[in-house]
Amino acid sequence: MNAPKHAPGYVPNPAYTQEDWDEVSENPEWTEDDFKAARPFAEVFPELAEKLRKSRGAQKAPTKQLVSLRIDRDVLERFKASGPGWQSRMNEALRLAAPNLPTA
Repeated sequence: MNAPKHAPGYVPNPAYTQEDWDEVSENPEWTEDDFKAARPFAEVFPELAEKLRKSRGAQKAPTKQLVSLRIDRDVLERFKASGPGWQSRMNEALRLAAPNLPTA
């Protein structure tokens, strides 16, 4: 039997420990028998496969429009600093301001 091939060296990081790395780094090459015994993901994990298939998907009728917009740096930084959802909060601020704008 061939000696297992090791992945490149561990790089310290917060995502996983040296022990995690060692545990998953010893993956021997698959043999013909391994390939013959393999089964499709959906067959092995049907519930998980169904959840993955039921993703939200594209909007039926998009309600928002993608635009390119130049915004002052300090304004953008302030919205981003407010955390996740900053784009929705910026949209709401513009929505509240829109009725007060003069018409052309």
